[in-house]
Amino acid sequence: MFADDAKTHWEKVYTIKAPDQVSWYRPHLEMSLSLIERAAGGVSASIIDVGGGESTLVDDLLTRGYQNITVLDVSQAAIDVTKKRLKEAADRVHWITADVTTVGLAPGAYDVWHDRAVFHFLTSMEKRVAYVNAVARAVKHGGHVIVSTFGPEGPTKCSGLEVMRYDAESLHREFGARFRLVESSKELHQTPLGTTQQFLYCYCRID
Repeated sequence: MFADDAKTHWEKVYTIKAPDQVSWYRPHLEMSLSLIERAAGGVSASIIDVGGGESTLVDDLLTRGYQNITVLDVSQAAIDVTKKRLKEAADRVHWITADVTTVGLAPGAYDVWHDRAVFHFLTSMEKRVAYVNAVARAVKHGGHVIVSTFGPEGPTKCSGLEVMRYDAESLHREFGARFRLVESSKELHQTPLGTTQQFLYCYCRID
């Protein structure tokens, strides 16, 4: 899927589906919050949520007092929904509408990179390499990278698209030796339709 095709697809998804009706919806991303709080080291840490779209993660980070939050998503419709939900608090967030594989993020801009359910949509090697290069450029030396994808027993398609599935070893291999794997874990996610999806979380530091 090319960048324009991806944008068209996700704009349609977020236009026709309510925020709590997409399969990846959770009221609160407890696992992500726990990992971010451990990695950030304080409320002044610079955090980017890639694919944040309509996720409530930004709400919970703001509630916890984090002061330097960026949300990136390819869908303007998704970002607009979250801005409306946050009301005045949206002004405390930096919003980027872009494809993460082509966006030009500032070098060393972030202490913590978080992605739940974007990377597994990158089925081409070219896109995955571009993504990893973006992470390596945008995250500070000694920074933290939290990526969650479908696990080995997760679905093979999502939102009508083919996806990749990973275990900790294969996901870490995509990122390379510069990314030191701190820990990994699996989570069973209950979708709004009542099905169960296996997610894998990998937490790395950039040496």
